[in-house]
Amino acid sequence: MASKMQISDLENLISEKIFIKIEKWNLYLGDAGLARDLAIECVSNFNKGCKEAAKLSLNKIKVKIGDGKETIPLNSLVTSSQISDLEEILDNL
Repeated sequence: MASKMQISDLENLISEKIFIKIEKWNLYLGDAGLARDLAIECVSNFNKGCKEAAKLSLNKIKVKIGDGKETIPLNSLVTSSQISDLEEILDNL
């Protein structure tokens, strides 16, 4: 199991490398306030393997839209290359 420091390290990596893609606009998860939640989910699913941990974690995180009455799974807002980047980040832990 990862320590707090490892979660913080993972959060920093996710903050800098993974983003939400809306049209031609990239919003990095650190700026969106989603990096820590994703890092925690990834650590909790880490024992299932990198690909499965990334998939489960991205589906678990719900992104509030507008005033928060609607949510979308984070998985729907990241590109397939970003999912691969997350899997690679997890693989290098």
